[in-house]
Amino acid sequence: MKTKNLAVNALLAAMSAVLGALSVNLGNMKFTFEGLPVLISALLFGPADAMAVGGLGILIYQLLCYGVTATTLLWVMPYVLCGLLAGLYARGRGFELSRKQLAFLAFSTGILVLILNTGALYIDSKIYGYYSSVFIFGSLPARIGVCLVKSAAYTAVLPGLVSAARRGLGDRA
Repeated sequence: MKTKNLAVNALLAAMSAVLGALSVNLGNMKFTFEGLPVLISALLFGPADAMAVGGLGILIYQLLCYGVTATTLLWVMPYVLCGLLAGLYARGRGFELSRKQLAFLAFSTGILVLILNTGALYIDSKIYGYYSSVFIFGSLPARIGVCLVKSAAYTAVLPGLVSAARRGLGDRA
C-alpha cells in the first residue's frame, strides 16, 4: 500500500470516529455522517481500504464512547460490510460512478447499515435487558427517513469530495 493511501485512510478513519461522536442522538435514533468517510475510501481505493476505514473508525468511536462491551463488534460490523460492498461496487465500475450510481450506492449501503444496526440494537437490548419492541422497531419509519436524508446528502457531496481527493492525491488514486 502506498504511504499516501495509508495516510488518507488513517485520516478517513479518524474522521469517521469524530463524525460518530458528533452525532445527534434521539433515543435509539442517531443522526450522523460517520459512514461518509467509508464511502469516500471505497470510491478512492476499493473494498479493503474502505473496510479498514469503517472498521477502525467505528471501533475507535465505540471504544471512546462506550468502552468494550459484548456487542462492540456488532456495532462495528455494519460499516465494515458497507465498506466491502461499496468498494466492490466502485471497483466493478472502474471507480467512475454516475450520480445515479452514487445515489444507488448511498441508499443501498445506508439501508444495509440501518438493518444491521437494528439487529445490533435488538441483540444489545436482549443482552443488557432493555428490550422493547416499540423501542427497537417503533422508530423504524423515522430511522428510514433519516437514512433517505443521509443518502441524498451523500449523493450531493460525494462527487465533489472524491474529485478533490483525487486531485490532492495527484493521481486517480
